[in-house]
Amino acid sequence: MKKRIILLFVVSLVLTSILSGCGESKPSINVYNWGEYINTDVLDIFEEETGIRVVYDTFATNEDLYVKMKQGGSSYDVVFPSDYMIERMIREDLLLEMDLENIPMFEKIDDKFLDIDYDPNNIYSVPYMWGTVGIIYNTKMVDRELTAWADLWDEAFSKEIIMLNSQRDTLAVALKKLGYSMNTRNIKELEEARDELIAQKPLVLAYLGDEVKDVMIGGEAAIAVVWSGDAQAMIEENPDLKYVIPAEGTNLWVDAMVIPKNAENVEGAEKFINFMTRPDIAAMNADYIGYSSPIPEAIFLLPEEVQNSKVAYPSEEELGETEIFMDPKDIIGEYDRIWTEITSAQ
Repeated sequence: MKKRIILLFVVSLVLTSILSGCGESKPSINVYNWGEYINTDVLDIFEEETGIRVVYDTFATNEDLYVKMKQGGSSYDVVFPSDYMIERMIREDLLLEMDLENIPMFEKIDDKFLDIDYDPNNIYSVPYMWGTVGIIYNTKMVDRELTAWADLWDEAFSKEIIMLNSQRDTLAVALKKLGYSMNTRNIKELEEARDELIAQKPLVLAYLGDEVKDVMIGGEAAIAVVWSGDAQAMIEENPDLKYVIPAEGTNLWVDAMVIPKNAENVEGAEKFINFMTRPDIAAMNADYIGYSSPIPEAIFLLPEEVQNSKVAYPSEEELGETEIFMDPKDIIGEYDRIWTEITSAQ
C-alpha cells in the first residue's frame, strides 16, 4: 500500500511537470503594420532565430493606426507609421525613445533618410521603406502620355480613374495641381483643393487602397493614383502599365518602425527592428512588396532590373519637386472636415 502511494505521488509529480511544460509559452511581440507590407517568411525566420513569436496585425491608413493607438485598447510593441504621423505621435508623447545601442543595424541606413524634420536625430524611429506617389496608367487604354496631375481631371477618362482612399495623399494631388504646397496651412487653399476633388468625383470610378493593384493589373481601370511600390509590383504583373511622377511635384514619403509608449516587450521590439534592418531581411521585404529600401546593402541584393528601376529608385533629377508630409498639428480638424465633405459629396 505504501509503495502504491509513493508510486502515485511520483506519477503525479511527473504529470504536473509535463503539463507545466506544455503550458509554457514563448515570449511574443505585437506588430502593427500596413496591409501587404512584409514578406511573411521573415516572421518565421525571426521566431526561429530569437524564439520570439510575432503576433501580426494590419491597418489601412495612418489615421486608422492613430485612432487605434490613441484609444489605447491594444498594446503594440512595433508599429509602422509614416513620416507626418510619426511627428504627430512624438508631439503627443505616444512613442518611446529608441536605444540605438540595441539596434546596431541602424548604421546600415542611407544618411539621406536620417535626421529628417519629422524626427530630428532619429530619436524615435528607424526607416523601413520609402517611395513616391504618382500616376500609373494602362498604355493600351490611354492613347497619350500622362505627365501631370491635371490629367486626372480630363473628361476623356470618365469612370476610368482610381483615386487613393487616403486623406493626405488625395488632398496632396489636388493641392499640387493648383500649385500649392501639400503641407499648406492655408484654409482657403485646402478648400480650393476640396472643390477640385468634388468637381472630379463624376470622373472617378472608385477611391481604393490595396485593392487598386488587382484592378489595374486586370485592366478594370485605365488610370490610378498609387504609391510607387504598388506601381512596381503592378508593372511586373502587367507590362502595359506605366508609372510617372507628375510635373507639378509629389510626395516623397518614409515609413518607419517605432515603439509605442505602452509596449509590453521593448527588448523584443528592439530585436525585431534590428532584424528588419538587417540587409538580407530588408532585401527580402523590398523584393516581395516592391517598395524601396533605405538600406544600400539591401538594394545590391535585389534583382538587377529592380535596382535599375526608375519607379523604385528614381534619380534625384527624376524626383524633381518632392515634399515630405509634415503634421498639420492644430488644423488637423480642418483637414478632417474637408475630407469628410469630399467623401460625402455626391
